[in-house]
Amino acid sequence: MKPIKPIFIIVIFILFLSFLVPTIIVLPFQKDEASGKLSEEKKHKKVEEDQSTIEVTVYRTASKKIDTLPMENYVAGVVAAEMPADFKLEALKAQALTARTFIVSRLLYGGNSDLPENADVTDGVADQAYLSNDQLKQNWGNQYDQKMEKINKAVQETEGKVIVYNGKPIDAAFFSTSNGYTENAEDYWSNAIPYLKSVPSPWDKSSPKFSKQETVPIADVEQKLGVTLTNDTGTVLSRTAGKRVAKIRIGGKIFTGREVREKLNLPSSDFTWTKEGNHLIITTKGYGHGVGMSQYGANGMAEEGKDCDSIIKYYYKGVSIVPIEKVANNKLMATK
Repeated sequence: MKPIKPIFIIVIFILFLSFLVPTIIVLPFQKDEASGKLSEEKKHKKVEEDQSTIEVTVYRTASKKIDTLPMENYVAGVVAAEMPADFKLEALKAQALTARTFIVSRLLYGGNSDLPENADVTDGVADQAYLSNDQLKQNWGNQYDQKMEKINKAVQETEGKVIVYNGKPIDAAFFSTSNGYTENAEDYWSNAIPYLKSVPSPWDKSSPKFSKQETVPIADVEQKLGVTLTNDTGTVLSRTAGKRVAKIRIGGKIFTGREVREKLNLPSSDFTWTKEGNHLIITTKGYGHGVGMSQYGANGMAEEGKDCDSIIKYYYKGVSIVPIEKVANNKLMATK
């Protein structure tokens, strides 16, 4: 057998290296690229998991217990409690955005100092109404599945989104029915809020709560207002941008429209009255404080084909709708 020549060995060695070197060079880059993709996937997955694991603790005023549940479940319970389920889907979606914005703001910044320890919100109108699935099943009976499916759809289609102004969750005030206009925040509360401005809301005229008339004994009005009524039962001195009573003189005393509404438990601060014998016939227009989004107005807009973004941006001026992570800045995720 002839010995193998050195030149042949060198040729084989060079061929071997020519196959090996590209593999050595490429593999690290393939690994880095795969790691980058994996890292990005993990990042998105973490955001989704963070949103799904945000929990809300609700103080149940009737049972005096605290329920803990995922935020999106809480939002569904608020929408079901606050807005009729037979409203249009886009109106329900607008309500879901206001509900989620409220709770995200509360979780980030607090707000109700009267809460029991470890509770984020109550289930009453001091915060926003909330009903559990068991309560809704009892209220809706055999319509539960149909109504809840629609509400869940509204929540899912807005999932993880909130309303912001200048990058911060807004005070997403809402109410049932306007008198044809919403109210400037400063005309009902003490402070002006740039996104809570009076706008026309003509759709509310179709609401069953648009107008109400009631008969009240004059003695009751005198007792609640601390006045004595004569033939002059009151003079409206000024009205707000939303056409409600701003100031009124009654029995020699001056009241705000809000004071009269709250003292007499009226549906609205847009009121007039006439005297008949020992009674006042009081007529009101609208239902609620009038600031922010009108629920019946939102439904009227939805019936005309407007989507939830259009509804929100009509009733809240200059706002944007953004993902939660744009405002949470990891604070919300870290504390829940």
